[in-house]
Amino acid sequence: MTEDEIYRTSTQYRLWSFTPQTLASLRSTTNQLAVEGVKSAIQSKRAEARGEGGENGERANARSVSPEVDCLTVEEEQRLVGYYCLKTMEFANFCDFPTNVMATAVQYLKRFYLSNSPMTYHPKEMMPIAVFFATKTENNYISLSKFAAKLNNTTTEQVIAPEFLLTQGLRFTFDVRHPQRGLEGGFMELLALASGKGQPAPGIEKSSMELQDEMVNVPPAEANKPQARTPGEVKSRIGSVHDKAKEILKTAALLSDAYFLYTPPQIWMSALLLVDEPLASFYLDTKIPKSSPMRSKLMITLRACMETLQSSPSARPGKDERAACTRIDKKLYKCRNPDKLDLVGMNQAQKRDGESKDGALDEKIVKKRKLERENSMKEGEDVFGPPLPKVANKQEPP
Repeated sequence: MTEDEIYRTSTQYRLWSFTPQTLASLRSTTNQLAVEGVKSAIQSKRAEARGEGGENGERANARSVSPEVDCLTVEEEQRLVGYYCLKTMEFANFCDFPTNVMATAVQYLKRFYLSNSPMTYHPKEMMPIAVFFATKTENNYISLSKFAAKLNNTTTEQVIAPEFLLTQGLRFTFDVRHPQRGLEGGFMELLALASGKGQPAPGIEKSSMELQDEMVNVPPAEANKPQARTPGEVKSRIGSVHDKAKEILKTAALLSDAYFLYTPPQIWMSALLLVDEPLASFYLDTKIPKSSPMRSKLMITLRACMETLQSSPSARPGKDERAACTRIDKKLYKCRNPDKLDLVGMNQAQKRDGESKDGALDEKIVKKRKLERENSMKEGEDVFGPPLPKVANKQEPP
């Protein structure tokens, strides 16, 4: 079984890989459902105010909620989620968590908001649990109390309250395959080629020393840079390329849609091409001949991935971008779903399964939860993922 075949069996490929069209369609559908939910919830609150507060309550509610709710657009949602992905990276670095924890937390947040809207669950409330959950799945354990202490004015209950919401949004799939590991393997292979110990792929009839000589003659990435003339200079070049490509994987690859559109090998190879195309092309020559039809098809995909990485939001947003995110956040304050504001209370009520603190069953909560489950099923989002394919019964040999 090849590495590609192994990857195609992963949940990342089966559930979290899309075409650009399907990804855009999914986000649009999520936004439309959230808008309907927000407007319905606000109308219900207004109706309750009219019934409970009489005329005075109706006037007070009319002042606090405008008849037409100005909801976030898909683009505004994406900008806001991207901003909090950046905040997730900053917080993970502040806590000195490894790169894999940071990268997994960002992908958890991005995956969650494919089927959930910031208008339903604010990214600021989901960010801590995404990081804390990533520390567990990436085997970098930290106690909940110590983790909460790293956050200002945040209790352990506030951190853990949205945990089930997150796991449900992730469709209970927690494995995230990152391109960093592939980059490290490619880096070691390039060093071996520079040392005269590298081996080409089967079908490429070249010796290790021939490959080393060719590598020394690879032109520089930029015309004004000097040519590396010795194996030692080539190794220095490889080290510099590795560091720059690694930085791309820690920023642009995480903040863009690369994980949803491309495989980990395609992402790290695209980063290598962005940093030093001549060296990356030489490396591909040791794997796939230029005359192979597969090579031209692969380059089309890699060039598309390069464009995705180049169009990524900046890891250091400027003043205008920060101001835009502040404006969107203020707009979000007026169009949040009022039924989803108290995540701690929702979590406690769910654990009690609709019971009040004194143990009495709250019929209103039970009916509301039943309706939410029915709506979820109508949307086609089974929390445990799509049904498994049916396998025909095999007859035993006589």
